[in-house]
This record gives sequence, C-alpha cells and structure tokens, in this order.
Amino acid sequence: MAQYSGIFTLSQASQAIKDNNWTGLPPQNVEYLVVAGGGGTIANRGGGGGGGGLLAGYAGITLGSSYFVTVGAGGVVNTSGGNSVFDSTTSAATTGRIVALGGGNGNGIAGGSGGGFGGVSGSDLGGAGTSGQGNAGGAGIANVAGGGGGAGTVGLNGSGTICGNGGAGIASAISGTVTAYAGGGGGGGNTGKTAGAGGVGGGGAGAIGTPTTQLAGTSGTANTGGGAGGGSDYGSTPVTQASGGSGIVILRYPDTFIAATSTT
Repeated sequence: MAQYSGIFTLSQASQAIKDNNWTGLPPQNVEYLVVAGGGGTIANRGGGGGGGGLLAGYAGITLGSSYFVTVGAGGVVNTSGGNSVFDSTTSAATTGRIVALGGGNGNGIAGGSGGGFGGVSGSDLGGAGTSGQGNAGGAGIANVAGGGGGAGTVGLNGSGTICGNGGAGIASAISGTVTAYAGGGGGGGNTGKTAGAGGVGGGGAGAIGTPTTQLAGTSGTANTGGGAGGGSDYGSTPVTQASGGSGIVILRYPDTFIAATSTT
C-alpha cells in the first residue's frame, strides 16, 4: 500500500496535520518517529554531546483535527538539545503527548541520551540517558574525554590515551530510506591523544588540540539529532565549539487518508 509521509525539519518549527475525508474502518493511527535535538559541547572541555532522545511507534488521531509538531534545535555551547514533540499543546510547546528529550551537553549532563564528560582529573561520569529514549554518556579522565550516549548504545569511556566514541543511534526506514538517527558525539582530547569517533546516526567527531591550538569537534548532522563532537581545552584563544544536530519528526499513514489539508 502506498504511504504518505510528512517529514518535518527544524525550519518547519511547527506543523498542523489535518484530514477530513476518510471513511474506512481500520484504526485511525499514524506511525511516528520523533527525534530530539542533539546535545552541544561546553567551552574548553572535550566531552561529546548526547544524541537526542528517540521515540517510535503508533498514535491514534482524530480525523479532521490539527496536531502541532515541535522540532528540537541542536544544542549550542553549554546547551543541551531541544525537545521534539508530536501533538504539542501549542505551536512552540516543549511538552505534549509524545515527547523526545534533547540530548545532554558534553559536561556530563543527562538528557534523552546523556553527554560524555571531558574529564579534569580522576574519572568523571557521563550524563544519564532516559529509559526508552537513549543511553548514558561515557566517563572521562584528565584530557581524555568520554563520548556522548546514543539512542542505541552507550557512549564509550575515555581510557589511556583514547577518547571515547559516541554511542550508536537507531536506524529507521519510516521515510522510505533506511537512515540512522540520534548518534552520540565523540570525545575530544589534547596533544598525543586519539579523538573519539561520532556515533552512527549523525554524531560529530571529537577533536585533538595542541598546547598552543584549541580545536573544536565536528557538529552533529542536521535533522538527525546527532550529538556534537567534543573539542580540546588547550590553547590561549577559545574557539566556537560544535553544536548538536537538529531533530526531526516523521509521520507516516495509509493512503486511505488523504494528504494533509494544510501544513503551516
């Protein structure tokens, strides 16, 4: 059976879905994938940002009604990702019926998936994930950061001279193409260390700096909810750190439903 899909990106911050010409007997459901924005990093610290929380399933709808959708922005410096919501109460609401939580930033902050930790000394734990949405970030040690958690797996710990990789996201074919979402950002570190790779699903890679040059990690991929890669903390001139990738909301429904009357 053919399917209609509505794919909503950050530039479409809210969307109303309306249908008033369906007379069949099957349940009035839509399939959804709701991915929140990925977490950013913090200035002068290498923890990877957590991937945005990911929720998938089916939801009942009332034909002829409008449903607000909010798409979470990726987190910038010192900021976690924004929530993504299907069936919000208003066009800019961060709460509603189905809420995916933004990824935690790379300072060990909890979120849909938790951020990694840059590590100052000893072992600094990564942020916790949210059950059913994502996983915890990795711990860091001095100058060797942990990776951000992903929707599918935890972020890895920094160990020895190796920074932690970001956790893997989860793949979905709801858009018609198999795509991975909500990977965690890799941890960054300083000279002589090895940067963490970004998790599959849009996670950014970490960066390695030198005693005189501070470097930023790679930003998470837009419309995947990938976490930002962690940067280094050496260097006299701070750089603009990486941002998390914006989230996405995808709805799919049978062609016994007519296309949405309007999307605004």
